[in-house]
Amino acid sequence: MKSIKSIVRPNKVDDVKDALAKLNISGMTVTEVRGHGKQKGHTAIYRGKEYNVSLLPKMEIESVVPDTIVDEAIKAIVQAARTGEIGDGRVFVFPVLESYRIRTGEKES
Repeated sequence: MKSIKSIVRPNKVDDVKDALAKLNISGMTVTEVRGHGKQKGHTAIYRGKEYNVSLLPKMEIESVVPDTIVDEAIKAIVQAARTGEIGDGRVFVFPVLESYRIRTGEKES
């Protein structure tokens, strides 16, 4: 199993969720996060004053998938989240050694 963590634009969450659903991946955790990568934020004007916004709103989507469909899941996330602009996000993949279902105590590996 692999854990896939994706950082995407807020308006792309539903597209990513739908793309993963087509692969029968339904379990996921979505978290509001703030950060920046190469885009380093932007300047904005509020009440006539200019200020820097260095931590931009993003969404983090985490899902654990079987090894057999990791590549398909990554491809689906990248295609669904891509706009072609700086700030589209990143996908990280981590190994998952084992997991346990809390309700039953059942071990999955």
